[in-house]
Amino acid sequence: MPTDQPPSPDWGALLADLYYPSESDEPIEFIAWPPEALPALSPDCLLQHLGLPADTPVREQSPDEFWEPVLRVEDWYEEEEKAVVERFREVQTALTREVAAPRAFRIGEIEIDVYLLGQRPDGSWAGLKTRVVQT
Repeated sequence: MPTDQPPSPDWGALLADLYYPSESDEPIEFIAWPPEALPALSPDCLLQHLGLPADTPVREQSPDEFWEPVLRVEDWYEEEEKAVVERFREVQTALTREVAAPRAFRIGEIEIDVYLLGQRPDGSWAGLKTRVVQT
């Protein structure tokens, strides 16, 4: 059956050996949840789905804020660092094709789980998850 949607990327290959920068560089993983997992993409629904207390600190940030530290190219970057930035651009492009209206959430303090999530055409939720450490 033909479809207008491109096939889902190989997230394992796209994200292999990519780390989100913070005090402790952490891997990034692709996550997907069925439509019934979240009635809406909101801090309260996300905390409930993750089984976290309602008073857990949650801060929403823009998707641009999520991408900024990994897409920024510094003057001193060598080819290796520039190649990593290019890989993150590929991840960003793939996620843009995979989900609509992504939103970014930072959950917790010090060891902060970071989610960049959006909705797929079939109603399921998908996106990226990582952790940042900020003391």
